[in-house]
Amino acid sequence: MSKHDNRYVIFDVTELNKIDFNQVLETSIDTVIYNLAETKTVVKYVFGDMPSSIQTLTTKELYSYSEIQNILTGSEWRDPNVGLD
Repeated sequence: MSKHDNRYVIFDVTELNKIDFNQVLETSIDTVIYNLAETKTVVKYVFGDMPSSIQTLTTKELYSYSEIQNILTGSEWRDPNVGLD
């Protein structure tokens, strides 16, 4: 499996408590990333059946690896004055 096999979900941070971290590739609430406004976050899961905790999200937006890369390098997700490592 590679990162290209993963699916990415952006959703409102108000729903973060709905995520079962045993079903996604992040390990805890402390390992998710946030947009600059800290209103949205991202989790990823291995392509296949969508985890039940993600299915319950009402604000979810689903993306592939290439789509999420374009989004996360945009101005809503990172400070354009800080380089990507």
